[in-house]
Amino acid sequence: MGQVVDSVSEQAAQLEHRVERLIQLCEQLRDENRVLLRAQESLNAERAALLEKNETARARIEAMISRLKTLEQDG
Repeated sequence: MGQVVDSVSEQAAQLEHRVERLIQLCEQLRDENRVLLRAQESLNAERAALLEKNETARARIEAMISRLKTLEQDG
């Protein structure tokens, strides 16, 4: 009977260790996910800023082309 109790205790200890490891892994993954979400937000903001700059540049170039065409027609 003593061996059975030892075996059950050993299995319980192993299970406890595995559960603790899973908890640590979940915490690690939660932290990594938080970091990745922040990075994604930052990249999305950077992308939006670049799109806005690109649109501004496009509008300026179109305005310059229009002015050049006007000068061509007047000249």
